Amino acid sequence: MIDPRACIDPAAELDEDVEVGPFSVIGPKVEIAAGTRIGPHSVIQGPTRIGRNCQIYQFTSLGADPQDKKFEGEEALLEIGDNNTIREFCTFNRGTESGGGVTRIGNNNWLMAYVHIAHDCIVGNDNIFANAASLAGHVTVEDDVILGGFTLVHQFCRIGRNAFTSMGSIINRDVPPYVTVAGKMAEPRGINSEGLRRRGFSRERIANIKKAYKVLYKTGLKLNEALESLDAMSDESDDIQPMVDFIRGSQRSIIR
Repeated sequence: MIDPRACIDPAAELDEDVEVGPFSVIGPKVEIAAGTRIGPHSVIQGPTRIGRNCQIYQFTSLGADPQDKKFEGEEALLEIGDNNTIREFCTFNRGTESGGGVTRIGNNNWLMAYVHIAHDCIVGNDNIFANAASLAGHVTVEDDVILGGFTLVHQFCRIGRNAFTSMGSIINRDVPPYVTVAGKMAEPRGINSEGLRRRGFSRERIANIKKAYKVLYKTGLKLNEALESLDAMSDESDDIQPMVDFIRGSQRSIIR
């Protein structure tokens, strides 16, 4: 299961059925759970924990020091969940002490070639990051998000669940749940209707989310006024409350 040409530190902890390809280097304080496969020429540095049944392709760099001038070698972690696909040349960095100490990636994510996830990012579950999508430090991406190729996300931004970014989007503020954005700098372009349909949202639920989008972006209301209207709408639709909570919790303000 482990190619004899791979270099694995004795202090690394690999389940007995982990596969490691030739010329991969796995350092100390790396833990890899059952069913995970590591392609050739990958470098994994610790402390890093990788869950079950992940497919990690060739030439990836996981768990390297964060690209943060404040980092001084303190203990920090990269944590990757189960059933993730990580394609060629992806680079995921560990966290920093000042940023919480961990970069965390959830389960069932599809992360295409050249994706970069910087220090202290928190990525949820069931996301798709297309080629060369990049997260700066301290970014949060919730669940069921699609980032188009070459999307760039500014540090400390949040991307709400079921959001969609078009190819080449540059994001410098928070993207609320369900919203599609595009452009340099990114602007709202409607809701992610197709993504919602694929995830089983009914026509009624999608219609309610469209109404909420219109209140937020099409009525000319100030943000606090729009939130009052959305609060009232949330009594009739459970899908609206996550949008309200997300906007109220925004530290950078939302794309609007």
